[in-house]
Amino acid sequence: MPESLKQAIKQEAHRLGFILVGVTTPDPPPHWSTYENWLTLGHHGEMAYLGNERARLCRAEPLCIMPECRSILVLGMRYPDPKTIPLHPELSSRGRIAAYSWGTDYHTLLPERLEVLADFIKEQVNHSISYRIYTDTGPILERDLAQRAGLGWIGKNTCLIAPGIGSYFFLAEILLDIEIPPDPPFETDHCGTCTRCIQACPTGCILPNRTLDARRCISYLTIELKGEIPLVLRPLLGNWIFGCDICQMVCPWNRFASSDVEPQFTRQDIAIQPMLAEEILLSQDMFNHKFRTSPIRRARRRGYLRNIAVAIGNACEPASIPAIEQIQQDPEPLIRQHARWALEQIKGKME
Repeated sequence: MPESLKQAIKQEAHRLGFILVGVTTPDPPPHWSTYENWLTLGHHGEMAYLGNERARLCRAEPLCIMPECRSILVLGMRYPDPKTIPLHPELSSRGRIAAYSWGTDYHTLLPERLEVLADFIKEQVNHSISYRIYTDTGPILERDLAQRAGLGWIGKNTCLIAPGIGSYFFLAEILLDIEIPPDPPFETDHCGTCTRCIQACPTGCILPNRTLDARRCISYLTIELKGEIPLVLRPLLGNWIFGCDICQMVCPWNRFASSDVEPQFTRQDIAIQPMLAEEILLSQDMFNHKFRTSPIRRARRRGYLRNIAVAIGNACEPASIPAIEQIQQDPEPLIRQHARWALEQIKGKME
């Protein structure tokens, strides 16, 4: 396929809101051994789906996903810089939500755009094509592919960092059965001697080899972990109730982050710094309605209210006691258990 096709695809991708577009081959990823070692050490925690036989096989060899694949289109779409929203003056009584989840769930929006782009490619080649789309949903090493497609380098906080842009973006891929000239890989590392992300992580989950121990990561603990948050880690969560932005907020490369982002990711139908004492009283129906189009629904009510109880316990504000006592009547044991812990923290501080 000529270079002109690639340029036409990139132009259309930019029109659709993707700020990063690159092309790579379906060859095995260069950092597969790092991933395999990460699994062996158990650093994926309870995310068993990352280590099953199919997941490992497909991540080691993308052609296992789609044998007819000849090219992989790798794209990035920006989400908000969390520093664009000032912290509330009464932050101790409020929760914090990671910036990527302030608006529409990217699992809904990005696939729609990818399908439009796939249709555009069909029109350009004037025949049917086989393709497969992913956005944080498939058994592939996204950041490895993105680096090989020339989009950026994998930083010490494990995020892909694009020069002049930063790291506040979602990655997505289209596997195609047509050959498109690949872009040169991004070969250089621009983290240098900087260790700000490692030093800033409250739980110490970022490891020296550019991997992280998910079992200690605030994003994992507030989203992926389905059971109890370990007692020793609860005080370290602060008031984060869904995800965490700390390691990206301290990254010097994110000084280039722009406020010019996809509007559906910036709309705030939900309070992004909600009152903890009010939020913990959400019923199941209220939760379902409030987060029907939000990534927060992934945590489910039991996980979300568990996180809020921990944040209330860390805030130690006596004004939250009535709400905590009320939620202790909730039928969900996980919520009750963390609410009891929160009440113990508050009363312990009052003694």
